[in-house]
Amino acid sequence: MARFRRKSCITLIALVLLVFIITVVLKALTPEDSLFSLPDKNNEIQTEDDKKPEQIKMNDSAESEKDAELESTLRKFPPPNYYLHAFYYTWYGNPKFDGRYIHWDHVQLPHWDFKVAQGYPQKRHVPPNDLGSNFYPSLGAYSSKDPSVMEAHMQQLRTAAIGVIAVSWYPPNMKDDNGDPTDDFVPLLLEVAHKYHIKVAFHIEPYKGRDEVNMFTNVKYIIEKYGEHPAFFRYRTNTGKVLPLFYVYDSYLMNSEQWAKLLKHTESNSIRDTPYDAIFIALLVEEKHKRDILTAGFDGLYTYFATNGFSYGSTQRNWDSIKAFCEDNSLIFIPSVGPGYIDTSIRPWNFQNTRNRINGKYYETSLSAALQAKPDFISITSFNEWHEGTQIEMAIPKSSQTVYLDYLPNKPEIYLEITRKWAAIFGGERRKWQD
Repeated sequence: MARFRRKSCITLIALVLLVFIITVVLKALTPEDSLFSLPDKNNEIQTEDDKKPEQIKMNDSAESEKDAELESTLRKFPPPNYYLHAFYYTWYGNPKFDGRYIHWDHVQLPHWDFKVAQGYPQKRHVPPNDLGSNFYPSLGAYSSKDPSVMEAHMQQLRTAAIGVIAVSWYPPNMKDDNGDPTDDFVPLLLEVAHKYHIKVAFHIEPYKGRDEVNMFTNVKYIIEKYGEHPAFFRYRTNTGKVLPLFYVYDSYLMNSEQWAKLLKHTESNSIRDTPYDAIFIALLVEEKHKRDILTAGFDGLYTYFATNGFSYGSTQRNWDSIKAFCEDNSLIFIPSVGPGYIDTSIRPWNFQNTRNRINGKYYETSLSAALQAKPDFISITSFNEWHEGTQIEMAIPKSSQTVYLDYLPNKPEIYLEITRKWAAIFGGERRKWQD
């Protein structure tokens, strides 16, 4: 009897120990190890590793199809000519993307002579049918920040074989008199440009308070923020340096002594030989500006205006002598050509500067004159400056109370096609000059 009790006691103790050990082991298990834990529905984050093989295959297939479609599209275009630059404006807006129309509603500007001004209207345009332009864009009153518009623009640029856009640029939170700040959508512009193998240079506008100190700051900002992007335009100089290129609009508004502080190697606060060194291209308007540009330390000059005869720089018969001056002083020469000029939608009194397109003949004459001067680059004024009627972007006939010009009897893409033709001629001539 005693032996039986002893055996029962031992059995009971062994059972208790077994229960205790099982309990300890179960408590030691983490929630992730537990055989009974359920997934937390609020924290289900699907990573690429979590996806099923068939999902990964579907996504890879979709990406491959998208890439193949893009490559097929790109093959239809001529190769981009990176020595052909087009001035590009990002200041347009509409209610869908910007809450209101921007720039399309441009006010009609008064003449500086009060008596003359009294004879002309000074109203604001009312889009979408009444635009501050003498032509009507095929894309309508678009927003520059609309991704589909950027895509359409890059396709038009590639149709024209243009390799570089010089984007009109104001520092962050600064703008022109009729627009909004635009620096915030430069990143998207770079992405879309890169997709189409187009490069982006910066056309620095005469922002309020521009001087040699904040120019250094702003160039530093551009290079630090955008300089590593593959679409950011850089050019190999004769010295072998690969540097960004900046167009500086209305550079003459600062005197050559101020510019020299930024651009001369001898100055203590110079941008030269710093990580922010670049090729700086000044605007040549008057003949006397040639010497100012040289004294200031600029690397080259451009002429911008599409009106032959409007300024010394934009007068085509002067381009040979300007090129000779640049050669003598190791400066880059970039003549600016355009398809015509008309800005009477915003300056109704400015008829004397109108240059008729003559169905593309004016543009071809300008391109021929530029080529004759054997320039380093050719710039086009403009891809889309609609207010001054210099655009090569596609335009369409438009019936409304506002009377618009159009490209008839030619197609909407006529100026893209002319550009494409001369891009090929320019490319061939450049190869000859180098030989």
